[in-house]
Amino acid sequence: MEENKPITTPEDAKPPNNPQQLSNPSTDEPIVPAQTTPEVEQPQTINYKPETENMEVHHHAHDPAAPHHKKNWKSYFWEFLMLFLAVFCGFLAEYQLEHKIEKDREKKFIQTFIEDLKVDTSAINKNLLFQKRKRNQLDSLIYLLREQKIKGYENELYYLARIMVRTTRFQSSDRTITQLKYSGSLRLIRKEAAADSIIAYQKLVDYILQNIEDERIERRAADPVLARIFNPFVFDDMLDEFNNVNKPVNNPPLRSYDPSLQQDLAFIINQLKGSNIIISTRLNLLNEKAKNTIAFLQKEYHLQ
Repeated sequence: MEENKPITTPEDAKPPNNPQQLSNPSTDEPIVPAQTTPEVEQPQTINYKPETENMEVHHHAHDPAAPHHKKNWKSYFWEFLMLFLAVFCGFLAEYQLEHKIEKDREKKFIQTFIEDLKVDTSAINKNLLFQKRKRNQLDSLIYLLREQKIKGYENELYYLARIMVRTTRFQSSDRTITQLKYSGSLRLIRKEAAADSIIAYQKLVDYILQNIEDERIERRAADPVLARIFNPFVFDDMLDEFNNVNKPVNNPPLRSYDPSLQQDLAFIINQLKGSNIIISTRLNLLNEKAKNTIAFLQKEYHLQ
């Protein structure tokens, strides 16, 4: 019964203070260690959180929910300065590239113009030789007419009259100047002295070409007079298969010995001599100008 149990006080319920009492129990029964039940591995619960919680949110300037950050005038100034410098540097790079391209084109034009001048000097020298020979022939023909050495001199008269209307035209090599004029590239010649020398040379060429055209008109004016004085069949016999003029033999008679026609022919010869002198004089000037221009441009542009 419950009445026979001893009454325990709180003090009796306290554990013994002597630790030896705990290690040495009062009974003789062996102490069996308590069996530990293996811990059951609990399933791990993974809490997946949406990645948006860790993402950085960037608010756009037009977002009304974004916090407003007022920029001061320095921020605007530096932004403007950076933009200005970027545009300005790009402009400088483009300008420098364009300047280099135009400078290379200028030098190329000068080189080709010098080559044209060298071609011209060769053509000028050949034409000067022709003009000198032509003047001697005109002098010989007008001498025969002046001295009335007609009969017995028909071989010389036929030959000199036939070659009187022939010519060797001077033609300037104008590939570079034509390209400069019609493509608007003359502006690429930035050195004023170089541009002036090119223009001055071309003006002299134009004068000579006009003189040559005048001389051509004068030669064609001689055709009707020659047709009335000389036998055209003799003229035809004087030409070989290569169109060379050969002096006839046996003094074939003239078609006409009219002194009036001889006077008309002498006048035409005088006109041709005048054109011959003008052309020869200006060709000599052009030859010297070409040589001086070549030397000047080579020195100015450091060309060989």
